[in-house]
Amino acid sequence: MSVTKYTGSITAMATPFLANGSLAEADLKKLVDAQIQAGIDALVPVGTTGECPTLNHDEHQRVVELTIETAAGRVPVIAGAGSNSTREAVSLTKFAHKAGAAAVLQVAPYYNKPSQEGLFRHFSAIAEATDRPVVLYSIPGRCGIQIEVETVERLLSKYPHVNHIKEAGGSVERVDELKKAMGDDLVVLSGDDSLTLPFICSGAEGVISVASNVIPEQVVALVKAARSGDLTTASKLHQKLYPLFKNLFIEPNPVPVKACMKQVGLLESSRVRLPLCEMTPENKQQVLSIFESLQSELSAQA
Repeated sequence: MSVTKYTGSITAMATPFLANGSLAEADLKKLVDAQIQAGIDALVPVGTTGECPTLNHDEHQRVVELTIETAAGRVPVIAGAGSNSTREAVSLTKFAHKAGAAAVLQVAPYYNKPSQEGLFRHFSAIAEATDRPVVLYSIPGRCGIQIEVETVERLLSKYPHVNHIKEAGGSVERVDELKKAMGDDLVVLSGDDSLTLPFICSGAEGVISVASNVIPEQVVALVKAARSGDLTTASKLHQKLYPLFKNLFIEPNPVPVKACMKQVGLLESSRVRLPLCEMTPENKQQVLSIFESLQSELSAQA
């Protein structure tokens, strides 16, 4: 059975809001077009960067629909459809499938802290709701639980379309372990911009990136260089981009990246929803200073 694989530079899209807190649909469409024009390989709406926990169901569905509609088949859309409720995750998955998503992103159930058997049954229920690729999302720092290698292997063995994992545990060794167990049958995607290069060197096939919301061309160039084996170019790009990669997480994601997006006119407002809030003035100045310095350097080289 041949199952589609999504690799390369994939953007974890921020969800734009107006100053009054409602969805900024015009900004969302503009963001999709800008990403595609920059050469991004796929888009992920309503993930962590998309503030999915603060969207109601109607908003969640609207962001997915509008992203798919605007992309218009130019790039695949991997819709966030995760939840710590299996029934809700299945429902969101069915909606994404019907809306035309190419795949779904499924985070490990947070707060509940299920056993590995519980994780297997959770993701199995999701896999049985769609025949499109399922991207597992392991981020222990947010969920309090890791999807163990043996559980991923068990899922892939039973459901060949559960064939991707976004690995955001901060460990290069995890890439080695996943690849040793499943090889090319499993697509590993970095969940951390700062680890994209070492992850690819260990066998990962790309990144689901936060930074590509504001520097898509550079993330594309880094991933292409690393995957083609041009490590000299990839290393130089990594070193240049690393200060921004690091500082985009100086406060909770997506607060810093939204500030940068507003700075360059991608967003009308950098508004986030509570419990997230705006950055401290000191941190905002630091992030924007680093971003502006990078922009100046890139412009001088163009």
